[in-house]
Amino acid sequence: MPTLNVQLFEGRSDDEKREYAKALTEASVKVLGCDASAVDILFQDVKKSDWATGGVLWSDAK
Repeated sequence: MPTLNVQLFEGRSDDEKREYAKALTEASVKVLGCDASAVDILFQDVKKSDWATGGVLWSDAK
């Protein structure tokens, strides 16, 4: 507790994910009062061709 599922466009570096994981963990500890060791974060890289907003694929966005 908790498990956070994070979906991002592919291409983020391991360093960016590391920093984001640290920030999410710190926020979870502060807000939820849990131990850092209890926070799980799952990163899912998504291709822009697999993500649409407002009916438009991000790969088609101008």
